[in-house]
Amino acid sequence: MNRTWLRNCRAGSKITWPATSPLTVRTVICGTPALAAAGRNTGKALTLPLIFGQSGAEYVVVASKGGAPAHPAWYLNLQANPEVKVQIKADKFTARAHAANPQERAVLWPKMVGIYGSYADYQTKTDREIPVVILKRT
Repeated sequence: MNRTWLRNCRAGSKITWPATSPLTVRTVICGTPALAAAGRNTGKALTLPLIFGQSGAEYVVVASKGGAPAHPAWYLNLQANPEVKVQIKADKFTARAHAANPQERAVLWPKMVGIYGSYADYQTKTDREIPVVILKRT
């Protein structure tokens, strides 16, 4: 993700980008959280925009990495240090991240697939269970 994408998401803009097919375009209405997590090796804060959902007062993100065989680096960073900073539009807060347990995932996964249908496709590409991550304000 580039800096322009992140800046536009923080501003709550509508972002459009080409999908895998040349005939389709995906649009995300940002308010997308900018998630800042410390690198597990460097300790340096890394910030990235993610598609999110909500479950009550908690935010939910998916560690899909497009269905790659390995988890995304940011998810490994959260496992090592679950304290994160989140920004959704002007709302900035700290949160604690945790992977959804099987019961939580059973409820949250279909909701996240409803928000971004490609997650279901990604799951078919990999043998790993794609983690659903809950961000709880601290």
